[in-house]
Amino acid sequence: METDVIIIGGGLHGCSTALHLAQRGFKPIVLEKNVVGRHASGVNAGGVRQLMRDVAEIPLSIAAMDIWENLDRLLGPQLAETCEFVSRVGQVGVAASASELAWCEQRAADMNALGYDFEEMLDPSDLRKLVPTLSDICIGGIVSRRDGHANPFRTTQAFRTRAEQLGARFYEQTCVTDVAEAGSKWRIDTTRGQMVADVVVNCGGAWAWQIAEMIGEQLPRTHLALTLMVTSRLQHFLDPVVIGIDRKLSLKQTEVGTVVIGGGILGEPDLDAGATLTVADRMVESAQTVWDFFPVLRQATIVRTWAGLEAVTPDFLPIIGASSVARNFWHVFGFSGHGFQLGPIVGSVVSDMIADGKSALPITAFSPNRFSNGAIRPIHAAQHEQQGATG
Repeated sequence: METDVIIIGGGLHGCSTALHLAQRGFKPIVLEKNVVGRHASGVNAGGVRQLMRDVAEIPLSIAAMDIWENLDRLLGPQLAETCEFVSRVGQVGVAASASELAWCEQRAADMNALGYDFEEMLDPSDLRKLVPTLSDICIGGIVSRRDGHANPFRTTQAFRTRAEQLGARFYEQTCVTDVAEAGSKWRIDTTRGQMVADVVVNCGGAWAWQIAEMIGEQLPRTHLALTLMVTSRLQHFLDPVVIGIDRKLSLKQTEVGTVVIGGGILGEPDLDAGATLTVADRMVESAQTVWDFFPVLRQATIVRTWAGLEAVTPDFLPIIGASSVARNFWHVFGFSGHGFQLGPIVGSVVSDMIADGKSALPITAFSPNRFSNGAIRPIHAAQHEQQGATG
């Protein structure tokens, strides 16, 4: 089987890349070793967030928000509706100490100095106008009012369906066993047989480093299992997504009344089995923050917990860029628990780079080359953001 582009990995970024390439006339094939959206893309908290991102991600995040607010143009009205995107309810970072509040003030000032005005300080009165059910321990915070949330599994499936409508092909339960150069093309050996392509895009998530090793490239191997829990249905009490500044918390109420709680609590990952285990003892930390912040939830019942396997880089920034050891080979992974909101734009950027050799948005900070010779970009001061919590 031969085509122009093969994408390894059927998460949101793989589906988005396939969709945008298909829009430009390519015939991409997506290979997924499990099923589309099985891991991080389908089981994250669904945050559509600009708030408290690393400065390097902000141009991508703003451009992604433009797509989110116009999903019907990309997916068509019916598929866009299935994503359950709730727009402009805001994401709120809540401060529960003087030091956290001081950090918020500095963050807002830094963003304004860079020309970004989407993060606003909240005094106690402002905070309670947005989230009236917060306890008195919460003394202020920071908000990005444009932010919202969506259904991660249904969003990933919508991108997959639209890509297929445009000519992309998806092969699930298809494991890549080897990747090798074959003249000017790539040969991909799979459990479904051999395939050939001009270009390969590695969207392999927690397993992407294994794909990189097949072409002789060493990239970070870190992976985590990031835990979420959900309550039974409650009366409506919350519109924005609430996240902690230093405390581990990400919390949203869905349209059906359930409350999804995250914040970066780690489960136990099993990369070989493609499985995760939640660890109840560790989730007490997040539950305690919920107890402290939201008295309304003190009698709530947790009905389910789960964790998703995610690739995490040493600097918590994604890897987006061309391989440093091979031509026509791209890496798109390592979103470190906050890649869901970026999915729609990253696929566009990668398709532009493949088709035109350039992108209108800056991606130098995400180059795989930054890890060569042990060089690691310093973690930005804004790294209070919760790993795996909000998308």
